[in-house]
Amino acid sequence: MAAHRKPKQRSLAGSTARTTAVALALAGAAGTTALEGTAQAEPNLTPAQIKSKVDALYHDAETATETYNGVKEKSERTKKSLDALRDQAARRTEKLNEARESLGSLAAAQYRTGGMEPALQVALTSDPDGYLERAARAGRAGERQSVKVQGARRQLAEITRLRGAAHQRFTELASEQAELKKHKAEIQQKIAGAEELLARLSGDDRARYAAQDGHGDGERADRSGSARTEMPRGGTRAPNARAAQAVSFAYSALGKPYVWGATGPSSFDCSGLTQAAWRSAGVALPRTTYTQINAGQRVSSSQLAPGDLLFFYSGITHVGLYIGDGKMIHAPRPGAPVRIAPIDQMPLTGATRPA
Repeated sequence: MAAHRKPKQRSLAGSTARTTAVALALAGAAGTTALEGTAQAEPNLTPAQIKSKVDALYHDAETATETYNGVKEKSERTKKSLDALRDQAARRTEKLNEARESLGSLAAAQYRTGGMEPALQVALTSDPDGYLERAARAGRAGERQSVKVQGARRQLAEITRLRGAAHQRFTELASEQAELKKHKAEIQQKIAGAEELLARLSGDDRARYAAQDGHGDGERADRSGSARTEMPRGGTRAPNARAAQAVSFAYSALGKPYVWGATGPSSFDCSGLTQAAWRSAGVALPRTTYTQINAGQRVSSSQLAPGDLLFFYSGITHVGLYIGDGKMIHAPRPGAPVRIAPIDQMPLTGATRPA
């Protein structure tokens, strides 16, 4: 009778049940831990903490923007080089086709002479002197033909070289465009993250954050967000007419929105604003903050004059235009239009006088 109880079978079922129960318990514990980890990753941030994180995200976005600007400038140069190479190759191909047509005409003319041995033609002709004269001309034509053949070969070799160079430029352009796409996605991600955090703030806190860069004494924002300005009084004068024009342009841009990658006239990023301001004065600046700092004469903070470019942060990721009285005009960040601000808001790393 004992043999029919099948104790081992019941033991296996019991073990399976216990194993399943343990697995479920562990899974539940793991799920709880994961949820707790997620909650810890997104704690309830104070307004000050949110503002700090938003500042960091906007700074990262601006860093990525300057990288994007540099790659875009390089990409535009590469495209121009590619277009020039393709144009040269097309012109060379046209010349090669002309040379081929000329060589074909010479070959046809030789074929029509019959290809008879020169000595036999002299012997058979009734006008040997005339033949020898024609033969001399034919010899000179042959020399010209040889020159044309060599020229055609050179044209073909140059076309091959140009096409190879164009292919290399095309590959570079494709790589640069892929890099642009990557930086663009990074910028958009940073800005979206900042905007998501800002959405957690109350209306008053958002207003305080929007105004944190401060308005200079010469700027009064109206309800539409535009700005009416007066030149600051008692400040130092611009060192020359070009610097004065750059400052004047910067004042005219007050209130215009920050848009990453923009160089005007309706919107700007930080280096786009300074580039446009000095361009209005007839001075060509490079596109990015880290190249603009090397455009012109370096000046110390004690030598600043209106029109000087001010560079901030260790990575030289932000630039403003000095206007005197310890103030600058700059394009701060997304959501903050071009405005006047004190230059000690950010860590100053250098200054340059373009002209």
